[in-house]
Amino acid sequence: MSFAPPNSLRAITLKIVSVLLFVLMATLIKAASDEVPPGQTVFFRSLFAMPVILGWLIWQGKFPRGLKTTNPIGHLWRGLIGSTAMGLSFAGLAILPLSEVKAIQYAMPLFVVILAALMLGERVRAVRLTAVGMGMLGVLIILWPRLSSFTNGNVDPHLAYGALIVLTGSLCAAFAQIFVRKLVETEETAAIVFWFSVTATLLSLLSVPFGWQVPSPTAAACLIGAGVLGGLGQILLTSAYRFGDASIVAPFEYASMLFAIIIGYAVFGEVPTLVMLLGASLVISAGVLIILREHYLKIKRGKGRQHVTKYG
Repeated sequence: MSFAPPNSLRAITLKIVSVLLFVLMATLIKAASDEVPPGQTVFFRSLFAMPVILGWLIWQGKFPRGLKTTNPIGHLWRGLIGSTAMGLSFAGLAILPLSEVKAIQYAMPLFVVILAALMLGERVRAVRLTAVGMGMLGVLIILWPRLSSFTNGNVDPHLAYGALIVLTGSLCAAFAQIFVRKLVETEETAAIVFWFSVTATLLSLLSVPFGWQVPSPTAAACLIGAGVLGGLGQILLTSAYRFGDASIVAPFEYASMLFAIIIGYAVFGEVPTLVMLLGASLVISAGVLIILREHYLKIKRGKGRQHVTKYG
């Protein structure tokens, strides 16, 4: 596997553009969700991302060797759980405001910390436990107006189900990240991205009996555009982490909230509530704290290795 020389400004730029593309992708999917079910959107999103990814591999001179895999079963499991996460996310977009979906999805890194401790045996110390607790409080604040509708009847229960769907999707996405952590030990990033798209495309066909629709030209254009933007976003995201350290690049993921608020208001007339913004602020703060903690531990481990090399 090759590594590019560090270039923080380039990495941050690539990350921000990738975040914007993913928000635009979600916008197109939301726009088409009135006509097509989630399984069908997963199909379009995955299928039309593949030509973009293949074109990128050819341009990089990594085709077909970049698609080589030594762990097809690992790709299958990652594809199965990742496709489920994608389908649930798209279902949530059909119900909830764009910015609220993004806010709930910020729970994913918090779930990853918990699952990494349970499944990978990673040690979780006080700082990360505190961050996870703070983040989960933020998620509860975001969800509370929706969940309370089950008891007081003042809010459409449909919105409450939408919130739970997105949260479940975030948990599935966290499981997918655990599978990716295992895959990167033996697999190229391009192979992980490509074979996920293939697996998601094939698995989404299982939803055909549950009511696929012939989309209108406008909806079809949105779905195809979502696939292309998703592929481009994935490429830029991958490139961002090649040019910059994760501790520098990762926090800019939260720019998606700003993009989601602006686009949600401009396209769908959605206005975020103060409660949602408060909860999102807590979740974002927790995520940034976890990233900074990971950066500190990485530096500490690096100094430890240098000490061993010098004196060992």
